[in-house]
Amino acid sequence: MIYLYCYHTEIGCITILEKNKKIIKILVNQPIQEETYIVSETPFIHETYQQLSEYFQGKRKKFTIPLNPQGTRFQKKVWKELLKIPYGTTCTYQEIAKKIGHPKAYRAVGNANHQNPIPILIPCHRVVGKNNKLTGYALGLPIKEYLLQLEKETDLTS
Repeated sequence: MIYLYCYHTEIGCITILEKNKKIIKILVNQPIQEETYIVSETPFIHETYQQLSEYFQGKRKKFTIPLNPQGTRFQKKVWKELLKIPYGTTCTYQEIAKKIGHPKAYRAVGNANHQNPIPILIPCHRVVGKNNKLTGYALGLPIKEYLLQLEKETDLTS
């Protein structure tokens, strides 16, 4: 069974999806499509929301929620590497490609970033283009800028 619940946050409506006490997807300002879900604020979903709230308040720098993103082996490798990017810092697509052993696959890394089903918890917003240029973000560049600025400001104050 897949449970979901929606919350209003600083960046809009966040829908958290849980299966077997693991987060499988987070949607931001997107309608729910196709599958049948049970709309319920489970304790696990509520805990995820609490951690996200603390993050938006600048009080949390690391999430402790179990994740189970669905994707290809390559995508999962990229997402695992994204989890290693420290709070308040950025990394380029090319650097991620090198770290996962595919130095020329920076475009594929970008695509995996775009397909990340659990944004924020898997911090794809911390990946930037060459010369630290902000490039595309599945949730939109204004949200990417907001998240990076939030981390930059709260990283300096702690």
